[in-house]
Formats: sequence, structure tokens, C-alpha cells
Amino acid sequence: MEKKEKGMDIISLPIELDRNAIDSRYRLTLIAAQRASELSLGANARIEKKAKKVTTTALLEILSDKIQYITGEEAIKAKEKIEKIDVKKLLEEKRKAIPDLSELEKDLKVYLHGKESAEKMLEDLFTENVEQTEE
Repeated sequence: MEKKEKGMDIISLPIELDRNAIDSRYRLTLIAAQRASELSLGANARIEKKAKKVTTTALLEILSDKIQYITGEEAIKAKEKIEKIDVKKLLEEKRKAIPDLSELEKDLKVYLHGKESAEKMLEDLFTENVEQTEE
């Protein structure tokens, strides 16, 4: 029986919540689901990874106070602030900041063509030297 207890993971054990930090298991589940989603998309774990599953890693991060989150009035204010942001306007501003791609493509073609020419010159130079040494 002792070996089985050592092999148990966090999901099998009852989770002790700090009621001052997380007010319910429901909130813990929501925070863990969001963090697990981030981890599955490639976010770096904020603790030494002990588990294979992103859900377990997310729970361990939350319970060890490695994840910041907001609740209550603070969360409502943050949501209202986000809703006021005009995403389309921001994207347009970002697009204007990017130079014309056709100019970049031209520069890249010049660079690649120059690189190919330099490689060909080096190849010709070394093949001439090899032929001369063989004679």
C-alpha cells in the first residue's frame, strides 16, 4: 500500500485551498484550465516539471503561487478596459508600421543573388586551384 501512495499524483490527493487566495474549487478549475491551455500552446512552466500532463503542471503552479490572477471588482474593471480597446485599430497601426513587403522582397532577392554569385566565384576559384595542383 505504501508504494501506491508514493505514486499518486496531485489529482488523486485532496487539494488544500488557501481560502484567502482562491475562494472555491470552481475558481481553481477555471484558472487551471486557462493555464493548462497556455502550457499546451508552448508557454514555459514556472515550476520544475514533475508531471507529464499540462493540467497537473497548471495545478501545481497555481498552488505554489507561481501564477498571478485577479478576481472580483479588479477582474470586472480589467474586462471593461479590454472591451474598450479597439483591436481593429491596433492591427491597422501595426500594419502601417511594417514597410512595404515588395521592397523587402527586392532587397532579399538582391542579397540572395549576390550570395549565389559569391559562392560561384569561390567555387570557380577553388576548382581552378585544384586543377592546377593536379597538373
